[in-house]
Amino acid sequence: MTRAADEHRAVARVFTDRVRGTRPQAWDAPAPCEGWTARDVVGHLVEWFPGFLRAGAGVELPEGPSVDDDPVAAWTVHSDGVQALLDDPATADRTLSDRHLGQLPLDRAVDRFYTADVFLHTWDLARATGQDEHLDPDRCARLLDGMLPLDDALRRSGHYGPRVEVPESSDVQTRLLAFIGRRP
Repeated sequence: MTRAADEHRAVARVFTDRVRGTRPQAWDAPAPCEGWTARDVVGHLVEWFPGFLRAGAGVELPEGPSVDDDPVAAWTVHSDGVQALLDDPATADRTLSDRHLGQLPLDRAVDRFYTADVFLHTWDLARATGQDEHLDPDRCARLLDGMLPLDDALRRSGHYGPRVEVPESSDVQTRLLAFIGRRP
């Protein structure tokens, strides 16, 4: 097992719990990402990552049902496919190539870009659906420490909202969420 496989397993388990804990009527509830619903949070993860893998590493993930039809099954098929990729010993020898990122070991690319995204969107889904919003504080601290030096680049990417001001004494989850533009 690689560190990336273990990280994904742990992060995806919590997100999966939130997906499975979503009441049917809550899928259309507004999410903290402007203009998104709870269903859109799952859709974002299920939709962007397969193209990223296909273009950068020639990897095809299994395709599940549409998030519009069955968000739980769509997420489960997708997440299981990512986990199978990370658990495959051959993945350690694969590379992802991207014109913006250069070449990265595939498992590191998945960990850095996708697993981190799942972790952050766990809070969005929990907030939208009225579930437990607690995130692992050690992961919050690692992500925040890694993102702080990239502040300007992250803002320019358009993937993060403006930083929200919170007291320095705030817990690490609050500081991380504020950093990425959420109002915890």
